[in-house]
Amino acid sequence: MTLLGHAVNRMAGTRRSQSARLIPIAAAIGDVLTLALAVFLAMVGRQELTFFNPASDVRDYVSVAAGPLLLGWAAMLLAVGAYARDIFGAGTDEYKLVLKASLLSAGLVGIGCFLTRFPLSRGFFLLAFTIGVPLLLTWRLVFRRSIQQTRKHGHLREGVVIAGNPQHIDDLAAVLRRESWLGYTVLGALVTPGRPLIETPAGIPVLGTTTDTLAAVEGVDADVIIFADGAFSSAHDLRRAMWEIEGHSVRAIIVPSLTDVSSERLKVRPVAGLPLVHVDAPRTVQASHWAKRVFDILGSAGAMLLISPLLLATAVWIKFHDGGPVLFRQTRIGRDGRPFSCYKFRSMVTDAEQLRIDLETNHERSSVMFKMVDDPRVTRPGRLIRRLSIDELPQLWNVLRGQMSLVGPRPPLPHEVARYSTDMSRRLRVRPGLTGLWQVSGRSDLSWDETVRLDLYYVDNWSMVQDLNILARTVSAVLSSRGAY
Repeated sequence: MTLLGHAVNRMAGTRRSQSARLIPIAAAIGDVLTLALAVFLAMVGRQELTFFNPASDVRDYVSVAAGPLLLGWAAMLLAVGAYARDIFGAGTDEYKLVLKASLLSAGLVGIGCFLTRFPLSRGFFLLAFTIGVPLLLTWRLVFRRSIQQTRKHGHLREGVVIAGNPQHIDDLAAVLRRESWLGYTVLGALVTPGRPLIETPAGIPVLGTTTDTLAAVEGVDADVIIFADGAFSSAHDLRRAMWEIEGHSVRAIIVPSLTDVSSERLKVRPVAGLPLVHVDAPRTVQASHWAKRVFDILGSAGAMLLISPLLLATAVWIKFHDGGPVLFRQTRIGRDGRPFSCYKFRSMVTDAEQLRIDLETNHERSSVMFKMVDDPRVTRPGRLIRRLSIDELPQLWNVLRGQMSLVGPRPPLPHEVARYSTDMSRRLRVRPGLTGLWQVSGRSDLSWDETVRLDLYYVDNWSMVQDLNILARTVSAVLSSRGAY
């Protein structure tokens, strides 16, 4: 690389790093404004709501307490780490820290008023935290979505150098490119000594070896270095690399060889300087728990009632388009390999199944699942309802009957299951889902191996919180129409 190229990279890296560092500042400003609104609404509510006992001196005490409450709550957010750079944009730590700071603030205010015998209005106290906590969480959610959209458009990004063996580097880089909302731009790679490479098989430039960590990171002005599997042959080499970047504005991320295990199943317990990782058993049984079934029944029944006008309008459109049947019924494989009739709005011509055989013969496919970007069998109404996933809505009836779940792996076809390996068969340990990790992560844009990996991750790491998160992400996935064809 030329001197001019190094200079340009360093200038671009400085701008990139500076813009990313503005995120915690913007979050703090938004938090203060949100808390100010919550305190103001609590003050107004205490005065206006008639079920609180009126008192002549309440206004004075509330006015005195409002300022310290606002500042103390904001200070508590700072104290618990709610403005650390690595919590924004992904994960649940951000929301956990906001809840933690809010609970601590409420507790300290209550204890402080008790010890000092300050007559703070209980109505004001209750309203402040009842309004403030949901407002804070809503603001942080909106802020996160804006960060993710900004990153997708190439802003607020951080430069990344990946260290490891070439295959793991390419796999990790592919994920970072696909999930652009994470905000990482891959600048180059570091390989183990003895590999004279100019670039990895996927075309990522090799900046050097893992023995030159600091020089390579500073050369491209990276913000983050990711140590993937195979980066070092011993723990001493990793420790030495961490010593090298000490004192520099570079964050380190380690991707362990232990993958596809959720953090809820991991417990780190240091013993004699060794970070022993205890892994809980897979949660396949819990994924079929009665609580999930109750949630499915209530959710599917409520959803069908709520969207009944949409269901009726879609049925009328399909019927009047070509006079064919409204619903398409297809045999799918459910939990424990049991077949069931899966319902969808018909989005293809009436002889679609016969035409599929010809299409499979004339088009190469490298996976179990057959999908085409421009499928000639799709009708005019079908293009819209497939893009918005409206064609899947009749499967709410399958959910209500217990054949499917609101969230789970994609329901496979019998001929797909016939080609399953032993690992793939674990997908059949739970009910298939109306939506799932496959849908919110790219749907048909994903390779077959990625689809299987996501489904197995769901089966092994099920939790109700994850189900709720997937349902929330489904809305944005449907609206963006990513991978829908």
